[in-house]
Amino acid sequence: MTDTWQPTDTGVLTLPSGRLVRGRGLRRPLPAGAAPSFAVYLLGEEPPEVPWETRWLRWPDFRLPSSRPQARAVLGEVWERAADERVELACRGGRGRTGTALACLAVLDGVPADRAVEYVRAHYSRHAVETPWQRRYVRRFTT
Repeated sequence: MTDTWQPTDTGVLTLPSGRLVRGRGLRRPLPAGAAPSFAVYLLGEEPPEVPWETRWLRWPDFRLPSSRPQARAVLGEVWERAADERVELACRGGRGRTGTALACLAVLDGVPADRAVEYVRAHYSRHAVETPWQRRYVRRFTT
């Protein structure tokens, strides 16, 4: 890994494979340090312009992604790129949608789907994944 986050960077989740993904809430200021090289914004409306490469995954607050196939494809891209890039996932608060997406990445990384929310809560935020339907989405997310 040449251009990734450090495990000690703010909001960075270390997956079992060693891939690093930063989760954050867009309501908070951009953390100090390196900017992402690629980011996915999990929002109900189009995200703000930023100087790095982005994808927008339409995902209303407290809900699920508007397109499950698109979500699977985008999260697969995040997982792939996290091997050697600084990748960020973000929603407004950095907990529900971001936590759900991080849990899906954990599934892609080999964490059993029924343990992925627990993994993200232990290694990213104890408040990650806010709703019962978000937890169910992660349990049903398959590799």
